[in-house]
Amino acid sequence: MKRTKIHTTKKLQKLVKKLISTDQNHDSGKLGKWNGTVFYVDRKKCWLLTNGLTKYNVILTDIKASDLTNIDSIFKESFFGQLVYDGIITDFEKLDLIIGQLEFLPTDNDRKTTGYQNHRLRDLDWWKYEFGSLENMPIKDLTNRLNTSPIHIGKGHKTSDYTDSIKEMEKLLAE
Repeated sequence: MKRTKIHTTKKLQKLVKKLISTDQNHDSGKLGKWNGTVFYVDRKKCWLLTNGLTKYNVILTDIKASDLTNIDSIFKESFFGQLVYDGIITDFEKLDLIIGQLEFLPTDNDRKTTGYQNHRLRDLDWWKYEFGSLENMPIKDLTNRLNTSPIHIGKGHKTSDYTDSIKEMEKLLAE
């Protein structure tokens, strides 16, 4: 069974205690690991999930405790919807096979990804004021804005080391 690892921040870990696994011996699959954190819009819990390899973002909105039993399908549907919105055409069944089962793990202290997520959350805070309530926020569009922000992947400082998350996710899924 394929698994996709999602390392949670301490805040998110408190909300999903029952889902946290301590068995970290599994391979994290084709997509690599993800990092998840929680933020609030209108006192509703939203999750920002960021892929460690590509810095590709997926936002899950208004997640309640009752949603945790279906969190795998909620994530897969949101991820697929975001890929389609971002112009990455893929088959849902293929994506479902690549992701497999979600495995939530305690924080891995990945400071680079956590810093990246905090920066993206500041962008989202800015847009919260622009749109007001969660119902008025075009989540796929805002996530697309996050995913088209320039990112640095690589060791050097050449212009070719800069890309965006959509291009990187497209390359990863094409492999």
